Amino acid sequence: MNWFGNDAPDESVLEPIDAANPLIPESDGIFQNRRNQIAIYPGTTIDAISDLTLEPVPGGLLIRATGRAATQGPFNARLTPSNEDELPEDGVLTYQLQAQYTQITGGAPETREVIVARTLTDQELSGTRTIRVEGLQNALERRR
Repeated sequence: MNWFGNDAPDESVLEPIDAANPLIPESDGIFQNRRNQIAIYPGTTIDAISDLTLEPVPGGLLIRATGRAATQGPFNARLTPSNEDELPEDGVLTYQLQAQYTQITGGAPETREVIVARTLTDQELSGTRTIRVEGLQNALERRR
């Protein structure tokens, strides 16, 4: 007997439960290929680095880099690690300040400036003594 006073259902009429949810469609649609592709960042290294600041945050460090592009219109800027594993080499963790560009020429120096920040955890910083950010014309580094 169950709670409602009825007899329990016969075990022979129960269907096995599938592991797959029938309400979720199979992953063979047009978006499956995009999900498995690795995104390649199309940016190029910025002209010059004008400032590099390291700020401690809870559980890690905030890296803030300021750079100036050679032409106007930089966007989608980021700090790209110089090696694939993003591991320090001889205690130096190196990044390149990169950006994408629109086809605009000229402009005041202030319109060519970009500021990018990146947070790293204490675990990601293990073995790192120096942070280095590179541009085409110069590089700045700061000790932790």
